[in-house]
Amino acid sequence: MDKHSGAPRIARGLLPRAAVLAAALASCCLPALARDDNDLNGCSEARGFGHLATGDSRVRTNVQRALKVANRDIPVMLLGETGTGKEAFAKAVHDCSSRHKQPFVALNCAAIPESLIESELFGYRDGAFTGARAKGARGKIVQSDQGTLFLDEIGDMPLVLQSRLLRVLAEGEVQPLGAEQPIPVKLHIICATHQNLPTLVEEGRFREDLYYRLNGAVFILPPLREREDIGEVIDRVLAEEIHAMGREGLRLAPETREALMRHGWPGNIRQLRHAMRYACAICDSNLLHTAHFPPDLFFGPRLAGPRPLREDIPAPASPPPVALLPDSNLPPLKEKDLRLRERMLETLRRNQWQVTVSAQELGMSRATFYRKLSRLNIVPPNRRDF
Repeated sequence: MDKHSGAPRIARGLLPRAAVLAAALASCCLPALARDDNDLNGCSEARGFGHLATGDSRVRTNVQRALKVANRDIPVMLLGETGTGKEAFAKAVHDCSSRHKQPFVALNCAAIPESLIESELFGYRDGAFTGARAKGARGKIVQSDQGTLFLDEIGDMPLVLQSRLLRVLAEGEVQPLGAEQPIPVKLHIICATHQNLPTLVEEGRFREDLYYRLNGAVFILPPLREREDIGEVIDRVLAEEIHAMGREGLRLAPETREALMRHGWPGNIRQLRHAMRYACAICDSNLLHTAHFPPDLFFGPRLAGPRPLREDIPAPASPPPVALLPDSNLPPLKEKDLRLRERMLETLRRNQWQVTVSAQELGMSRATFYRKLSRLNIVPPNRRDF
């Protein structure tokens, strides 16, 4: 043991140079990480969660629980609003586990058309369908063998594929499209959604048996506006964007930081990162002011804190007309669908018919929001007179 640094002395010539450097880094850096946060110590914790902000008590509890199940054969379900960092948390669970050297494969079930999800997830053999590659393709399940498969927005997975995924989990094998024999796989599965899966089960849009198969260890990620460490998250995101753009010396004006901390952040950390990236890109000085952020960021009801009562909010002079499809002979909507329709209309009007913002506010993905627009017969107005 070196009496000056406290690091273990390594015999010269016994290890390759790279191994010596790695051992030195481990002995010097990891204790520092442990001293920074006594609740998160040890090599696996630093490797997986060391780069994430964990000052919030709920996040710390999630991390401590995740470390206990990471190396167990327990599926993980991550719940939270869009943009709360579910994929980052899933990657951290993978990195802190014994599978960290194996693949981490992610698939967003809401971002891929239903006609392509099956081939993306299960893969296919050559000639399986028109347009297939000559040599076929390995699906995400096979790619994640021995590692971790992360299925984001699992609530948007089509029912027919849910049954196939259930078989993979139950049998430990996958059969690509056009293949005659299944392929054995061993993987850890992590799913994420912002939707209420029990409600989807009741409505028949999600298989109950798959729900219980995936609902092993459940983690709820808090929205950014509710986090106790929102200031730390803002500082970390700013530091990362400054480093990426080579803008060392750039900092937030005190009033700007206060405004960011009070903001409602319907898009959570993802929205914060995009806003910070924009501000860093256009700022010509070393001090970021609110004027450097996207123009619509600090307006409207998205600011957190005291808000006017609903009756105090002035209504539009003439709300935009919402037409029904001209030739729609649709059956009457159920009461719950009517309530959802009214909520969607109200949110769209308030956000000037911006679909992305409205979907985030209601906790839906864009794909789900568009499907509900069609199913509930909501047609945008041709003029924006609100």
